[in-house]
Amino acid sequence: MTDERKANREQAALWNAGSGCTWVELQEMLDGVLAPLGDVALEAAFPGEGGQVLDVGCGAGATTLAMARRLGPAGRCVGVDISGPLVAVARARAAAEGMGNAVFVEADAQTHGFEAGGFDAVMSRFGVMFFDDPVAAFANLRGAARRDGRLAFVAWRSPAENAFMTVAPRAAAPFLSNLRAPDPDAAGQFGFADRDRVQRILEGSGWGDVEIRAVDVPAAMSESDVVVYGTRLGPVGAALRDGDVDDATRTRMAEAIRAAYAPYVREGVARFTAACWLVTARA
Repeated sequence: MTDERKANREQAALWNAGSGCTWVELQEMLDGVLAPLGDVALEAAFPGEGGQVLDVGCGAGATTLAMARRLGPAGRCVGVDISGPLVAVARARAAAEGMGNAVFVEADAQTHGFEAGGFDAVMSRFGVMFFDDPVAAFANLRGAARRDGRLAFVAWRSPAENAFMTVAPRAAAPFLSNLRAPDPDAAGQFGFADRDRVQRILEGSGWGDVEIRAVDVPAAMSESDVVVYGTRLGPVGAALRDGDVDDATRTRMAEAIRAAYAPYVREGVARFTAACWLVTARA
């Protein structure tokens, strides 16, 4: 394993196997669900046509490609992700669209040697909550930004404010003995839920003019996708991959999850509010 991978060993293993492969399979659905949230980050990070932008935790490339389109042919957006499977998808998408100004790098953004001062902006849609040393990671990203370059990212607020995202774990808990509750101070989906912690991380890594604003974004998915979403992703997906659950139990659990999502469904669409932080700062 390279030095880059040692820092985030657990995340590298996770996103190059189970979680990464699942996101590849569900890429189209996830792009649709997360598009409104990506737009928030894109708008806040956009430096103008011809700019240079770094997209952290780019996944399958949707936000990188969207930013590259905004920047135009004179600009460039570089997407970085620790997941080889997701980066492979992102590169294929860029090639299919002929997007030469969308470039993808498989690397750990916490330790990767980016060109010093090479970017007008650093952005992320839910890609910065997974560092095992977030202060070191954001210091590294600050070094990649030009002087006074901007940082803009969206991260989830608390599980209590995102009831839709806790539906599946709550419904699945009676069926899964290995289901783990999220640690609010650990790397993971809700790792940046604590506003004061985010402030400390950014100030400790040298970013200035930090602003953290609550944003509530309407989001939706097809009713036909809710059980897939609830059972393949997040803590339920991880528990199912790591555990030994028989088919009958899986079926009962899936029905319990479907019923738990029912209050959100109207006319074949599950609608919910994504409670996030929009975080901006200056290098």
